[in-house]
Amino acid sequence: MAHAKNHDYHILPPSIWPFLGAVSAFIMLFGGVMWMQDHGPWMFLIGFVGVLYVMFSWWADVVREGEEGDHTPVVRIGLQYGFLLFIITEVMFFVAWFWNFIKNAMYPMGPESPLKDGVWPPEGIVTFDPWHLPFINTLILLLSGVAVTWAHHAFVHEGDRKTTINGLAIAIVLGIVFSFLQAYEYSHAAFGLADTAYASAFYLATGFHGVHVIIGTIFLIVCLVRISRGQMTQEQHIGFEAAAWYWHFVDVIWLFLFALIYVWGS
Repeated sequence: MAHAKNHDYHILPPSIWPFLGAVSAFIMLFGGVMWMQDHGPWMFLIGFVGVLYVMFSWWADVVREGEEGDHTPVVRIGLQYGFLLFIITEVMFFVAWFWNFIKNAMYPMGPESPLKDGVWPPEGIVTFDPWHLPFINTLILLLSGVAVTWAHHAFVHEGDRKTTINGLAIAIVLGIVFSFLQAYEYSHAAFGLADTAYASAFYLATGFHGVHVIIGTIFLIVCLVRISRGQMTQEQHIGFEAAAWYWHFVDVIWLFLFALIYVWGS
């Protein structure tokens, strides 16, 4: 009785995952630096595999905790706050890339800098027409966000599992199409990553967003599988809620990227 639980909080047992995650991330970072020094990608890949393994195992533990009833209403609130804080850090990550682009656009470097500013976009850079493929990709991503909202409403407010599955499937397909179209756009770009400050800002901002789209698509696939197996309910669906928030974050960031880089930046 002395160890009986008389509160709604979840006291976590000791876990090896934070330590393994830190070690794997260090190996991946160190391997990335070695890769840049022409020592091959093997150490980076070993660290990357380790990070993926820790992510899968740690999140599997969280899923099991929910299935065992450890995610009480108080715990769910904590998980929601934690994920919101994570999204805020992601927003600030992209603010850095936005500022990088804006700073270079307002004060472009040229051959005579700092006595005389250059031009933006730099000479020789052929920018994308924002109203062709970038605009189509914008519509695709917004439609996927609508599909996620439709699926979330059907699941949480109506308990309609079939509609939820259909909505998630549509969102996932649209996310995959977006990624393929962005890869197609990169393959037809008239400039490379190291060509100018514009090229670097363009690829880093849109490329990191593309990585987030891939991660969000995987997030939605996991939710689709779990909902199809009956592992989420109208009361217990914190993973689905987090995936929906993440996907809307990806949508909003893309709107800023489209307006700033493709429209204003061109």
